[in-house]
Amino acid sequence: MNTSFERTGPLMELDSYPQWAQEMVGECDLVKHTVVDHVLWDVMREEPNPEVTATFMVGAWPMIERFPGYMAQSLLKTRFGRSAGDNAARRWLVRNIRVEQNHAEHWLKWAEGSGVPREELLEGPLPPGTQVMADWCEEVSRSDSLAASVAAVNYAIEGATGEWAQILYDSESFAAQYPADTRKASLRWLQLHAAYDDRHPWEALEIVCIILGAEPKATEVAHVAECIKRSYTTMRIFGTRCVQPGRILEAEERPQVAAA
Repeated sequence: MNTSFERTGPLMELDSYPQWAQEMVGECDLVKHTVVDHVLWDVMREEPNPEVTATFMVGAWPMIERFPGYMAQSLLKTRFGRSAGDNAARRWLVRNIRVEQNHAEHWLKWAEGSGVPREELLEGPLPPGTQVMADWCEEVSRSDSLAASVAAVNYAIEGATGEWAQILYDSESFAAQYPADTRKASLRWLQLHAAYDDRHPWEALEIVCIILGAEPKATEVAHVAECIKRSYTTMRIFGTRCVQPGRILEAEERPQVAAA
């Protein structure tokens, strides 16, 4: 049964969403903490580590560069007037794709400020294993449902990114690694993504709820939850590759997702 959902409470309060969504978020947050609490952020806040920094900047670039493309693939799944979920997703995706394009240039400036030439991002080889995030975002955006792609990319990836970005942006020791005269420009990407009042993940969650409705099938919720968890898992694997590039992952650490 798919009864309609219309939010009546504040956007950024979990109680404003259906019970199934509240339970899903709570379950998935256990996995999100493996990203937000990852040792990578501690390493980056300490003395500069050129190898870790270069792996981080270059390894994440494919996802940063392709992020508008992931959203465009979600947009292609919509049809105007077909449903409230399609209409909500269509409006939101069209509005935000252009914004995401500007973020790629901010990332390149952050890399340059960190001592990593933009040519290394644009033309250099990817550090082994770091492409896991980009590969997953491409897969879910291209091949899965609209609810799954919005949840995995715009809710999960953007949400966890906002939280780790805030950790770095709040760090005086991290900011001090950048010359005062270029610090603001270098950290513009980080400033824009710090999650003080980031509405994007909440807007994505609302769209997922509109798509699935107030009483979706349990299998639908389970699949979306698994896609969210897989996003967090790929982010954690990426973080581990940055600080431990030679580590062999155990089978239970590798991302898994239920069939649609």
